[in-house]
Amino acid sequence: MVIDFDRLRRWPDVEARELMAHDATDRLLLDVAEEALVAHPGHVTVAGDRHGALTLGAATLVGEHELRVHQDSYSGELALAANARALGSPARWASLDLEPSLVEGARVVLVQLPRGLDALDEIAQLVASHAHPDVQVFAGGRVKHMTLAMNDVLGRHFTEVRAGRAHQKSRVLTAAGPAAGPSRWPRRESHGDLVVVARAAAFAGPTVDVGTRLLLDTLAAAPVEAERVVDLGCGTGVLAASYALDHPAAVVVATDQSSAAVASARATVEASGVADRVSVLRDDAGGSLPGGSADLVLLNPPFHIGAAVHTGISHKLFTAAARLLRPGGELWCVWNSHLAHRPALERIVGPTRQVARDRVFTVTVSTRR
Repeated sequence: MVIDFDRLRRWPDVEARELMAHDATDRLLLDVAEEALVAHPGHVTVAGDRHGALTLGAATLVGEHELRVHQDSYSGELALAANARALGSPARWASLDLEPSLVEGARVVLVQLPRGLDALDEIAQLVASHAHPDVQVFAGGRVKHMTLAMNDVLGRHFTEVRAGRAHQKSRVLTAAGPAAGPSRWPRRESHGDLVVVARAAAFAGPTVDVGTRLLLDTLAAAPVEAERVVDLGCGTGVLAASYALDHPAAVVVATDQSSAAVASARATVEASGVADRVSVLRDDAGGSLPGGSADLVLLNPPFHIGAAVHTGISHKLFTAAARLLRPGGELWCVWNSHLAHRPALERIVGPTRQVARDRVFTVTVSTRR
């Protein structure tokens, strides 16, 4: 079966004309790795597939063999399944966390290069430590987003790293000769009673980013008491754990679609001693939580989709917050001031007022109609 990449969709991820479900890197990776995939069809791992192009494309080369797949994004997992159904693909795969079982004994690893060097470091270390000694890693990306530092990261974990020729503005790095070393992940950092634990791909690592700090400081100065709280797009769980530390009667749900974020948040609430009152859920915009179930939603929305600055993900989370809040419940949100989210918050959630602002960020409170 030949995959018609142009039929792939991002759904249920954010869709827009300028956002694609695949790019030339997917095709180039499959072309460069074809010989290895055919030679070792039962020992293939795919990491970083965004919406199914790599997995479904690799499946055409490995036949009935099951692929092991890691997608950080839960909406990416859902998109892979939806695209397989839409195309009638017989592909078989297992969706796994970024753990040893993902790569144990793997002979071929296909990687869509992550944006961050730390995320690449964690993937490379895992492969070098647990894959077959003769593993070949094919890591591809768009040339404009690639740096020589990526070669250096792979070079810390493999004795051979080669850069292929650019094709259609994409390039593939090939690594072999694993040189296993100790893992640097996760990392942790103490901030008073709050202990932040972070996997490599989690936003801001074990720090408390400045936007979140402004939201926490604003909450601390306000008479906000809520029993049922949702930290939407929780990242490392800083907002959820901090609120639980400051409000012992509150029950908090922290939710994110990122596998790295959820693993980090679970470790953060455990290390901070609030795991009995904070549950962590991997979900697409809190879709499995009941409507009208929250008195308070806390949100520090991302403003990137991949490498693109785009408001689509923020608006998706505003819509989710409106669904989750009971009438009269409040959304406390911090956002980059230049994005001017207030009209969208007014339209989607309800009356919105500004409660804090610094030179970069704005904190608003929106009351559910």
